Amino acid sequence: MGIIAMAFQIYSFAIIIYILMSWLPGLQESKFGEILAKIVEPYLSIFRKIIPPIGMIDISPIVALLALNFIQMGLYQVLAYLL
Repeated sequence: MGIIAMAFQIYSFAIIIYILMSWLPGLQESKFGEILAKIVEPYLSIFRKIIPPIGMIDISPIVALLALNFIQMGLYQVLAYLL
């Protein structure tokens, strides 16, 4: 289960880095920003369709991180049941 936890943590950090990069538009347009967008945007877009921004604040990444945490806990429960 250590590998699974590490994968979820890396993806969570990728989301956080991507969110912070949005404050500096030049970073999002870099090669690293484009690669990170290809990894993170498909997951975030699910929540952006459901949760509209409140003024200029987009809270969908926060909900996406919470959902990722619940998915991780659920996966642990399923694996614990199977093993």
